[in-house]
Amino acid sequence: VQLVESGGGLVQPGGSLRLSCAASGFTFSSYVMSWYRQAPGKGRELVARSVSEDGSPNYADSVKGRFTISRDNAKNTVYLQMNSLKPEDTAVYYCNAWRMILSREYDYWGQGTQVTVSS
Repeated sequence: VQLVESGGGLVQPGGSLRLSCAASGFTFSSYVMSWYRQAPGKGRELVARSVSEDGSPNYADSVKGRFTISRDNAKNTVYLQMNSLKPEDTAVYYCNAWRMILSREYDYWGQGTQVTVSS
């Protein structure tokens, strides 16, 4: 199983970035795909979640209206479009794949990609 994030970097406040997470080694379409982030000195928090390709995503209040999660099951990839970025969005962003099958939990994480919002 692999989750490989890309697209992070340094951006000015008000700018945009698009993160990608390429998945392999499991049935991507059957998994809940999420983006989490962890800022320095803070715990990991959920940013956005996609249960299915055509389902309604969920967002943290802090990113609603600015971030958009999407997934392409044909490409086994989940994206996070981040607009109107703020310095408080600075964090390492992690891709997560999760599924519960017959009471067994499958939970996979990527290595993370750094997003820094600064002028």
